[in-house]
Amino acid sequence: MDAAQQEATARARELQRNWYGEPLGALFRRLIDDLGLNQARLAGVLGLSAPMLSQLMSGQRAKIGNPAVVQRVQLLQDLAGQVADGSVSAVEATERMDEIKKSQGGSVLSNTTQSTTSSGAPTVKRVVREIQSLLRSVAAAGDIIEAADTLAPTHPELAEFLRVYGAGRTSDAVAHYQSHQS
Repeated sequence: MDAAQQEATARARELQRNWYGEPLGALFRRLIDDLGLNQARLAGVLGLSAPMLSQLMSGQRAKIGNPAVVQRVQLLQDLAGQVADGSVSAVEATERMDEIKKSQGGSVLSNTTQSTTSSGAPTVKRVVREIQSLLRSVAAAGDIIEAADTLAPTHPELAEFLRVYGAGRTSDAVAHYQSHQS
């Protein structure tokens, strides 16, 4: 790889860090490890071609162009966290990955994760995901963090909100949401 290619790759990874919170190579490798996948299976679940996944991982491409794929990445990150904390078994994770694969980027329903309660009210997780999705559609994670840093001295609660919902994990945002309910 020549110097120009190395510079382009470094620039792409920095953009990924700003948009997704970390370079996609690291994020995808963690999903592969945590969920017991290979690259081809991950590409299939996300709805990407294997070459596109490889280009994103290597920094040859910076951005995921399809919002539904970005949503699937977020769903897989949440699923990996649930597998790690033991709340979802390996068998359930495989079933959920099949549901995620079929999703068009909206809510993925299963027996264990409904988007509404029996009364028809949205679950906390669904509300949190909607807030995250809205914030992330307006600005990249790096920009949200920068805005939070700017607000922190005068509006620390608002800065925390931006950090948690705009650039944090869904599980952290759910905990934040629940801690602020009366």
